[in-house]
Amino acid sequence: MRKIRFFIGAGALAILAGCATPGPGGQPGPAVQAPTLKVGDRWVYKGKDGYRVPIIWEETREVTAIGPQGITVRIAGKGTAGEYQRTETWTAPGVVTTGAVYDSETDRFDPSLIRYKYPMASGEVWSQDIRDLNKPPNPFGPIQRHTTVGGYESVTTPAGTYNAIKMRVFMQVDDATFWRYATQCNYLIWYAPEVGAMVREEQRSYYREKEGMEGVTVPGQFAVIELVSFTPGR
Repeated sequence: MRKIRFFIGAGALAILAGCATPGPGGQPGPAVQAPTLKVGDRWVYKGKDGYRVPIIWEETREVTAIGPQGITVRIAGKGTAGEYQRTETWTAPGVVTTGAVYDSETDRFDPSLIRYKYPMASGEVWSQDIRDLNKPPNPFGPIQRHTTVGGYESVTTPAGTYNAIKMRVFMQVDDATFWRYATQCNYLIWYAPEVGAMVREEQRSYYREKEGMEGVTVPGQFAVIELVSFTPGR
């Protein structure tokens, strides 16, 4: 499901374009260890994205297989913009070979995307340049991600209140063309060790026009995603 975006103009997203973005923040706490996943582990999220007329959806992520080939996760969602589904493959918890980094499009990552780097301690930082093998190298550049891990913070979601470690992700998507620059993303994530996944995520993104509209900023994501329920597998 490619979410529909609405044009606002340069002034509305000036904060996103600025460089004075605070770090993840939070209080000191133990390093997060990799979760022990089981077939049947299921996380249900609700999401809201948009400005004047928000898009609302619900998404289910479920571990369907674990074996020598890795971990298979089925993701399905539906909402006011339609339905979508995809399958992610992980070589290990947090290490994604096939999956999504922006909206719900499926990419094949080279090298694998490090979504979570275990053990995940406050102050941990990692950066990656990743190619989507589903796209030719020209005109598309790499996906560029920079992740900083902060401290712990209490966060309340529809699924309950969690002591979650915070992360900030800056990302440049591989979607630049002759008429626009690449999408820039700023994500803030709360990850709860007790459910082995994020429980809240705030997403902001934009891109800039060129070719006669130089400097005009077009908004992308303005989303909040929260955990509704977690059901452990057996």
